[in-house]
Formats: sequence, C-alpha cells, structure tokens
Amino acid sequence: MPLSANNPDRKSWLHVDKNSDFPIQNIPFGVFLTRDDIITIGTRIGDTAIDLGALHQLGYFDGIPLTDDIFLQDTLNDFIADGRKTWRAVRNRIAHIFDADNDTLKNNKSHKEIVLFRLDEIEMQLPVQIGDYTDFYSSKEHATNVANILGNTNNDLLANWLHIPVAYHGRSSSIVPSGINIHRPQGQTLPFGATEPVFGPSKSVDFELEMAFITTVANDLGEPIPVNEAEEYIFGLVLFNDWSARDIQKWEYIPLGPFLAKNFASSMSPWIVTLDALEPYRVESPKPIKPQLPYLQYKGKKSYDINLEVAIQPQGAKETVVCKSNFKHMYWNMSQQLAHHTVNGCPVNSGDLMGSGTVSGPTPESFGSMLELTWKGEKPIKMKDGTERKFINDNDTVIMRGYCEKDGTRIGFGEIITKLLPVYVKK
Repeated sequence: MPLSANNPDRKSWLHVDKNSDFPIQNIPFGVFLTRDDIITIGTRIGDTAIDLGALHQLGYFDGIPLTDDIFLQDTLNDFIADGRKTWRAVRNRIAHIFDADNDTLKNNKSHKEIVLFRLDEIEMQLPVQIGDYTDFYSSKEHATNVANILGNTNNDLLANWLHIPVAYHGRSSSIVPSGINIHRPQGQTLPFGATEPVFGPSKSVDFELEMAFITTVANDLGEPIPVNEAEEYIFGLVLFNDWSARDIQKWEYIPLGPFLAKNFASSMSPWIVTLDALEPYRVESPKPIKPQLPYLQYKGKKSYDINLEVAIQPQGAKETVVCKSNFKHMYWNMSQQLAHHTVNGCPVNSGDLMGSGTVSGPTPESFGSMLELTWKGEKPIKMKDGTERKFINDNDTVIMRGYCEKDGTRIGFGEIITKLLPVYVKK
C-alpha cells in the first residue's frame, strides 16, 4: 500500500502554522478526553484535535476493515494490534479527508462540530496501556561519558557494550504523559566519605533525553524477530524522559542495575508519530566499531534524523535550553534493539514501550543528561534568571522537544512538559 499520506505537496483545509510539528504529513495517534468528558482515540493536524471515533461512526472510514469500536477505547492497543496495513490505510484516509481539495467534511458544518476540537478543549491521556517497558543503553557517547564520570580513566566501555544492545526492564506503572507533575524521590544514598548509607530525598534528580518506540503484537513465546523484519512490528515513536536519581543510582546499581533511582517516574509525549510518517527522514546508523553477530546485522537505513532539545524552566522564569542532540547518533538502532530483545524467544505485545537510552551526541552541548552536561555537577549550567543548576531543582519544569525537517516539511513530536515537585507529603 502506497504512503500517500506522506505527499510533501499536500495541504490541509485546517489551519497549520508554518513551523507546526503537526502538518497533514504527520497524522500522529493519541488518546484524549473531550469537552464532553468522553475518552476517544484521535489525531492532530496543526492545532486541531480530531476525534477518530466520531469520524468512524459518521462513515468516513468506509471500505477499511475496522471494528465498530476500534476508536471508541481508552487506549490505542487494539488499533496497534491490527498491524501496519491497517495503520497505513487509516492514516492515508485521514490525509484524504483533510486534504485542501476534499470538501466532503470541510463543507459539513454539523459533522465538523462533532469531530473537531481546539487543543484547549481536550486533555491528553497516556496513549497506550503499557504492559512492559524496557530501557536500552544505546548511545556510545553517553556510555563513554558515564564510564569517564565514574572514574574510568581510559574511557573504556564495558566488554559487552559493542556486542549487544544493553538494556534493563523498567516499571511501566510510573510512566506518565506530558503535563503530569512528579515528586522528588527518596531513597538510600551513600554520602561522600561515609561508610554507611542514609535515607532521604535525592539530591541529584536528573533528566534523560530519550526516544521510545511502541510495538504491536510481534511474536510467540520462543520466536525471535529477525532484525530486517523488526520495523513491521514498530508502530511509532514518542519523546521520552527517563527521570533518574543519580545519588540513589550510584549506591544501588551494583550488581543488578537500576531500581528506585529509575522507577519513580518516566514521562512521554502523548502523540505517537508513526514510522510511516518518519520514512523520509531515514539516515545511516553509525558504523560498527567491532563486527556484530549475524542476528544483529541489518540492511538499509535504520536510523532517523530527529532533532532533539531539552530546556529547564525555573519557577517564574524563562526557560533555558541546555541540550541540543539528535536521535541519529544512537549506535544501536531500533531494529537491532527489538531483534536482540526477542532473540531468546521473549514475546512482545501491543503497547509495549522500548526506551532508546539517553541520546547523547559527540559535542558537550549534545549530551542528553545533567550528569554529563555538568560533568557530575562540577560544571554548573547558568540559567537565564542568573541561577545555576547542577541537577534539577524543586519546582523546575523540564521541557523536551523533537522534530524532523527536510525539503520544507517538518514532522514533530510536540513536547514533554514535566514539573518536579518537592518530596511527596501526605495531607
């Protein structure tokens, strides 16, 4: 099925600002609460949210084999489980409905009143029920920086790093959409020079700039997914902030890796941008430094040119951009990650989320965490209001943005906006 929705010359009869992340060529998918307190699956063009449940009930998806309630649910899991053929057909149809040359819905005032919403009339929800969440560690620059910060004078990666996409299983229950505030975590830390741990609030709360991909039902127990087929099972991508408490992490991570330092919160952007929409922005992955085993060897371009940035906004002040990076820097790509994840027969389900790991680039301004940007707090960053940051302060808001741009077309992810509140106190 052709990707007609990607036509760069297509215009919409809905208003789209020049620098919008959501032109008609994007057509992401999300879940929102309407002004009538109804949860529906939808999409977005410009600053207009579109109720796909209402659009389907009005007959605009006739000819596409969809169940009556496919868009009348509070998650995208069932839609994602229908597979790429359905995703592509629906996305192509939406592009046709809102094409500037199609007057069918454009001239139907009563239908438009049911289907279309201003952004201030909706409340975005978590788009999928995340059954399982895996976080990778796939940026060579990030892994090298961390090795250096932890005192490895040779900047050496661990022996396995260049051979496998390293990962750990995270906690899906604490993943929240943009706009949901989080609290500073508490836990055990080992203060400098101490021999016994203490309990209290983390003093080193950090962001991690990541992308994450959402999977469909991919395999049965025992069945590996070949690396060159992996993209068939990836629905799309979101921005992802894998919050970290570095002081808690330092004390607890040996021997089994992250636990309380990571599972207190992760934030994701609410609109899932499909791989189909990102097709024009494919680029080559970094060249392997060491030969990779056959099951990780792939053909073609498997990385994506996605510009990323992070800003910190102190309470009552203007934001300061602290990081500019790009997803194309990732050493291990999504296809390799999914192939490795399943090579032992681990089943993957609809709505599973796979974090990329921190996206750090080769230059200091492209480092994807405060741990790296301030070099463990030794080089504080000055904010526009004159204050300094080693890590994230209470009541700071962290904002992440991401977009692709080529030949005058921009496809973006919107924002993750998350405020860090003080330690939770029961009222």
